[in-house]
Amino acid sequence: MIAQLRRAGVSAALASVLAVTTACGGSTDSGDAGTTTLVVKTFSQFGYEELYEQYEATHPGITIKEENIGKLGDYLPKLQQWIATGSGAGDVVALEEGILTQFMANPDHFVNLLDHGAAELESNFLEWKWKQALTPDETKLVGLGTDVGAQGMCYRTDLFAEAGLPTDRKEVGQLWPTWEDYLDTGKEFMAAETGAHFFDSSNGIYQNILMQQGDHTYYDRDNTLVIDSNPGVKTAWDMTTEMISAGLSGNIEPWSPQWNSGFKNGKFATIPCPSWMLGTIEEQSGPENADKWDVTRVPGEGAVRGGSFLAVPTQSEHQAEAAELVKFLTSPDSQIAAFESKNNFPSSPQAIDDSAVREFTNDYFNDAPVGKIFGESVKALNPVYLGPDNNPIGDRVTNALVAVEQDKLNSEEAWAKAVDDAKRLAN
Repeated sequence: MIAQLRRAGVSAALASVLAVTTACGGSTDSGDAGTTTLVVKTFSQFGYEELYEQYEATHPGITIKEENIGKLGDYLPKLQQWIATGSGAGDVVALEEGILTQFMANPDHFVNLLDHGAAELESNFLEWKWKQALTPDETKLVGLGTDVGAQGMCYRTDLFAEAGLPTDRKEVGQLWPTWEDYLDTGKEFMAAETGAHFFDSSNGIYQNILMQQGDHTYYDRDNTLVIDSNPGVKTAWDMTTEMISAGLSGNIEPWSPQWNSGFKNGKFATIPCPSWMLGTIEEQSGPENADKWDVTRVPGEGAVRGGSFLAVPTQSEHQAEAAELVKFLTSPDSQIAAFESKNNFPSSPQAIDDSAVREFTNDYFNDAPVGKIFGESVKALNPVYLGPDNNPIGDRVTNALVAVEQDKLNSEEAWAKAVDDAKRLAN
């Protein structure tokens, strides 16, 4: 009932936003009602289904068609092709933070949202989020922020109880103020021989540690490759491989059928979970595992993993209409609605501090106060610069970690391969 009331409040607020955008007159391109279809290209889940319906209801000349590709790794090469060829990108595209930099290198491929009234919306976004999509000379804004991948740690209370560990989320969070403490807790869990591993795979662990290691990762802010000279990357690698050596990893590939069934069958006890992953965990675990999952703080000082922007390609034939849609979908009220729909944590300070987010609890996760948990994570983080080939290089590092998990390479051999692969890619 509380969630219904919150949604009702958000819907009322959205109605007022829609009224403003309708008054702007940006809903048709030819004056013929029903002739403008805006194609939105996304990956994963953005939670926009109801927002599309609301927008169409107040913009009778607009029809929105979302074309979704589930995995970012499948979406990126298609997006690169669409942008390079000048065809196929539609009217609005999602740009995840890890791929944003490579597209910022050629901002002329995208409409300058400052030309469509976006400047007056700057206060609607966290300062660092706004600047990520702004060119260095601050004359062009490529995209408006959607969510930030606010980070928590999800865990199975039943498996923790079986291992003799506390299950209360505050007490669990106190088990691991640092990643070293998380490792020690994992060793204790594995000693209890529950039949489950402590975490699913090295991927999420490594990414979380890496994003807490300083100002940048594989590239410095001059876009120089520093994978082998940035000590933070090696710190994240060494800690992750130590956990692999301790037998904590289930070596279950994320997004694979085995990973999906692992949620349902209790094959791992913890998983670093950006806010947007809660919906995936609930979907894959199923109703039979309701109340077995909970959420607490992530080790270290805050973290962010993921987060996106919406941009309008210059190849769009409906640039003005697409820009209005982007402004609507990224408004504070729309960000609240997306959070309530798919747990995508807002990048708007107004939305983060709104009671609908701040007091939001998740029934599936033992009524965890996820708005508060993820909000604290966001406020504790320091933005990290991600270079032009961040995601492809990250894939190569992850592949090297998998080789360690599968005993195909030792840590030193795998590290050397990851560095060599990264350098060959960058060159």
